[in-house]
Amino acid sequence: MPIFGAKKQAKMDNSKKNSRGGARIGAGRPKGDSKLFSFRCPGEMARKLDEKRNRTAFIRDSLSRALAAEDCVPDSLGRVSAASRIRPMRLPYFDVRVRAGFPVPLDNDERARDVELLSLLCPHPESSYLIRVVGDSMIDAGILSGDIVIVDKSNRNPTPKEIAVCELNGEYTLKHFVEENGRGWLVSANPDYPRFPVREEDDFSIWGTVTYIIHKARD
Repeated sequence: MPIFGAKKQAKMDNSKKNSRGGARIGAGRPKGDSKLFSFRCPGEMARKLDEKRNRTAFIRDSLSRALAAEDCVPDSLGRVSAASRIRPMRLPYFDVRVRAGFPVPLDNDERARDVELLSLLCPHPESSYLIRVVGDSMIDAGILSGDIVIVDKSNRNPTPKEIAVCELNGEYTLKHFVEENGRGWLVSANPDYPRFPVREEDDFSIWGTVTYIIHKARD
């Protein structure tokens, strides 16, 4: 082979090598903020996980619910559910005023329109929680033990007439928050319960404000 032919062949070989090496734009797995975890499960839990058809999605969903629950108030107040985790439900809605006197006909389905119940009761579902109340300290405000209250966590400045979920020294309670003469008070809506002062040394905060009260009609 002539010398100039050998040089040309060597140049072509080097060009092929250079085209194969190095990083290519867009190649490889895209970068993200996800992180791989591994853990061990007890025998019975491992058996149940093996039975799941999509274990990854199940574990991710379970962890998501558990982490969301960390933002919720403790069980001392009642059972808590995040509004964003509630399944949507539509119900017929009659946009009329029901009077306690003469009857109003509501037997015509054309008068009704479907509304999404959760969006109606929770204008801010990402910051709203449903709490089942335990106790009777707010009965004069229309809240009975076993009722469900919807709490908007984005509203932490309630008026004295609004009902707030308050944290006092690690304990959560449902009360009116009133300021008098530079001091805060937790006020029940039941004369059997005293007012609680909020002292300077107390660890106090307002967790959220009640927007709606749901309870079953009683006899």
